[in-house]
Amino acid sequence: MEQQTNVDCLFFGFEISTQQVKVIIVDNELNIQYKDTILFDTELPEFSTHAGVHIHDDRLTVTTPTALWVKAIDLALTKMKRSGVDFARIAAVSGTGQQHGSVYWAKEARATLQNLKAEKTLHDQLSASFSIPDSPLWMDSSTDKWCRRLESQLGGAQRLAFITGSSAQTRLTGNQIAKLYETESMGFSNTERISLVSSFGASIFLGDYAPIDYSDGSGMNLLDIWTKKWSTECLQACVPDGSLEAKLGAPVPSHSDVGPISQYMVDRYGFHPKCRVIAFTGDNPASLAGLLSGNRDIILSLGTSDTVFASLDKPNPHESCSAILVNPTNQYTYMGMLVWKNGSLTREKIRDSCAEGSWDTFDRLLKSTPAGNNGHIGIYFDEQEITPCANGVYRFNNQNALVYGFSAEVEVRAVIEGQMLARLSYCGDLGVEIRDDTKIIVTGGASSNEAILQVVADVFGAPVYVTSEPNSACLGCAYRAKHGWINSRSTYIPYYDVVTMSKLNMAVAAQPNPDATKLYKSMVQRYKKLEEQIVRH
Repeated sequence: MEQQTNVDCLFFGFEISTQQVKVIIVDNELNIQYKDTILFDTELPEFSTHAGVHIHDDRLTVTTPTALWVKAIDLALTKMKRSGVDFARIAAVSGTGQQHGSVYWAKEARATLQNLKAEKTLHDQLSASFSIPDSPLWMDSSTDKWCRRLESQLGGAQRLAFITGSSAQTRLTGNQIAKLYETESMGFSNTERISLVSSFGASIFLGDYAPIDYSDGSGMNLLDIWTKKWSTECLQACVPDGSLEAKLGAPVPSHSDVGPISQYMVDRYGFHPKCRVIAFTGDNPASLAGLLSGNRDIILSLGTSDTVFASLDKPNPHESCSAILVNPTNQYTYMGMLVWKNGSLTREKIRDSCAEGSWDTFDRLLKSTPAGNNGHIGIYFDEQEITPCANGVYRFNNQNALVYGFSAEVEVRAVIEGQMLARLSYCGDLGVEIRDDTKIIVTGGASSNEAILQVVADVFGAPVYVTSEPNSACLGCAYRAKHGWINSRSTYIPYYDVVTMSKLNMAVAAQPNPDATKLYKSMVQRYKKLEEQIVRH
């Protein structure tokens, strides 16, 4: 095979999310040429997942069989081949995985990865390569004991947050690892390498253990975000026997070329042998890359969990905020991230109880009530929340008194306003400012809901934009594949100099109403005090 010319090159983005695998291929001008999705529940029913996961009897432990992801990769690549994708034109692949999940490779797994046989599937050869076969995920909240211990040994939540970008949180990988070190001691002792979901995906394409990148690595409670090295104190606190650093391997910049595509991928699917594998990263960092947001912009993802993230030049890690991560597009800057577990499922629960399961009825009820909801505020934590650590549903009247219930139309507005007031409130703690040129870029399922977007615009006091491509994380990895490939062939070129040709279309979906924004500015302080009252009790 001849080396591809620039004009003929394709760039491959790959995503392992909670419920599905996604693929996007772009050409040299970053136009999308192919995309597809593999749904775990429906296309791989033999693993018996619900929404891509297994929720265990304690209702706190949440996992996915690692072998499911392997088989999903088989299926995605097979479908691409049947669709006529010209793998030989792919110059580079990069990807992403749901953040905070972890994979435990058994001893001798590396030898298996390096010697895969092209006539067999990945699943046939790798399904027995995991010392702990069920991967804990971001939804797992069973590690509170280990979180408290980590903070205690590091000198408190604030010191841990300053070092790693986050206070100890149940979903973060270091605490998952600490739990498994104690509760799955035999499996842990048989572990040769620990990957994140992202670096696991990269390992499959590389045919070897791939390193963890700085950005996804900084969501583990283990990486020192200032030195970009593993914190010795944190490693020791999580795994006292001193084995963890070797099991993790050294982290690398997010744009790193980690090696050529594996011979297995060349022989089985027809990848060009000079195709490069660019470090995979977490899904939220990948979305930041995919949405091409400016330094003033705020990205609001309204999905299973709600997430706010933004670029930060001067981070101020605080124990009350979810995370400060290394920026995936520039290793010398950062991104702030806030996460709420109670996102779309909470909105859907109110839709079902107040609007007969109809979004049209939900929207009509929302529009029938005034901004500010006549002073009523709702706080809805159906599941144990992350930001803040609290649970329960609380309804307050305009005198700040708890009430038993709201009418349907008040309940609908209360859930949306309460969620958005919380999102704005914590942005201030993160150091994110709303300026005259700030855009709110909304993604996720609710980004198509005009009534909800209007509340977002009014609460934040900034225009709301949406994109025509909903799979921003996967698309961001196709962009990152090109960025890493170019930088593997020349001196460093900044990310936004490479992806300025993007065909990503942004459209204004809602403009703020100044009167409503003024009202919400006063309400956000009320909301904050009410939430603090809940947390104290």
